[in-house]
Amino acid sequence: MEESENMTTSTHSTASHEVDETELLVVAVARLRASVMATTFGLAGGVGLFLATAWLVILGGEVVGPHLGLLNNYFPGYSVTWPGAFVGLFYGTLVGAAAGWILAFTYNRIADRPGSGAR
Repeated sequence: MEESENMTTSTHSTASHEVDETELLVVAVARLRASVMATTFGLAGGVGLFLATAWLVILGGEVVGPHLGLLNNYFPGYSVTWPGAFVGLFYGTLVGAAAGWILAFTYNRIADRPGSGAR
């Protein structure tokens, strides 16, 4: 008689334990705020491209930044010059913000899938 009572008790505690783990997992999986990710990645991309361009302009030389200058194929108006640094700031911010938003959106969609343990 005591054995059957122990088995019933252990079954109930296991079931409640699984529910607790699922609830903890839901709490532990954080959602990303797309606006914050877009702002962060945008600032990093814009400032990064501006600083890279400015660094090459300051170093100077006969041929300045031929590899970085290839970004002109994707970013019209960009060049490895001071005005190009500001154009790069704009494009870097735009591309960085888009990348950050897409990353957060994709992460949240995956985290919200049924069976992923999150809501």
